[in-house]
Amino acid sequence: MNIIEVQGLTKSFDRLNVLQKVNLTVEEGECLAIIGASGCGKSLFLRLLAMLEKPDEGHIAIAGQEITAPGADIQQIQRLMGMVYQKFHLFSHLDVMDNLCLAPQKVLGMEREAAEERAHNLLEKVGLTAKSHAFVNELSGGQQQRIAICRSLMMQPRILLCDEPTSALDPSMVGEVLATIRMLSKQDLTMLIVTHEMKFARNVADRVLFFADGGIYEQGTPEAIFDRPQRKKTIAFVRRLKYFHYEVKQTDFDFVAMQVGIQMFSEKYGIDDISIKLQLCAEETVGAFLHGLRGTGDPIDITVDIEYGEQDRRVVADIGSRGAPLNPLAEQETTDEEETLYWNMVQGILKGISASQRYSYAEGRNKIRFEFSSHGYNEE
Repeated sequence: MNIIEVQGLTKSFDRLNVLQKVNLTVEEGECLAIIGASGCGKSLFLRLLAMLEKPDEGHIAIAGQEITAPGADIQQIQRLMGMVYQKFHLFSHLDVMDNLCLAPQKVLGMEREAAEERAHNLLEKVGLTAKSHAFVNELSGGQQQRIAICRSLMMQPRILLCDEPTSALDPSMVGEVLATIRMLSKQDLTMLIVTHEMKFARNVADRVLFFADGGIYEQGTPEAIFDRPQRKKTIAFVRRLKYFHYEVKQTDFDFVAMQVGIQMFSEKYGIDDISIKLQLCAEETVGAFLHGLRGTGDPIDITVDIEYGEQDRRVVADIGSRGAPLNPLAEQETTDEEETLYWNMVQGILKGISASQRYSYAEGRNKIRFEFSSHGYNEE
């Protein structure tokens, strides 16, 4: 069943034609990622769907009701949609519980007790029950965005529109918000997400829309858009980001293949200056995770993902391992002298590899993210 139907959607500002004759159908429960360069109309498209902007031409139907029709009950149809903004838009003078309960009470006529019960259930899902009576200025940016997502879900929408939900966040807070959206994508909620996080779009979306030239320039599965784009501008956009992926599934994995793969990746894209750092990063982190899994009987599932952005020459290495929490960046509690020396050595090496390292643990998986900047020449 199509829950969103768009026909001939057009919007201009003075002489600037932003969107021209856009057509789209979205099935209920589908998760769409919307990507494209700045100014291509991605965010405007979401605002038009929610009738926060009025289109010049075209028709929009939400769950069979045309929101653009003359005399349409726009507010009633808007209740089917929740909106998550870049800048959170929480009420700073209210605590978290009041922020969540205000709309259901005022708009739906919900009793306070029922609203609080719904709010507690949502806060539990996003891991913020302890913040139910905190004020906005007491929350981190990532926590504020998770509360903003909960606020949208309080109205029990059938569609969630997310407008670059991580763009206003410090890089250290992006992961927690993306994890929340990833959790929601597994439910029966229809989602349209404007994002610049290409890896997230690849992993979460059922379909990716690439916006250019006033509309949907190309669309398809994540594999089709990121691995086999067909049109010239899609190819140019997608290939700004380059990826390296390696998996470790056993103790005696092919170490040389991993290191040679990283070296060849670095040489191919002209980031030779940090090739040795990337190899050392992979060697020590994979080794630390394997060391931590010794004797546990847990399966080995370690991944090395390196992403390079040609535009800003930024390199990110994400190295993750399934298992119990283990942070190689932190001191380990052990009474064995050799173990202590080993972990101190690992900690010293990893903290010296790059200017930025951070550890996270979510959904049974450890991850360390290293960030580098490449200048395109060999510093070694």
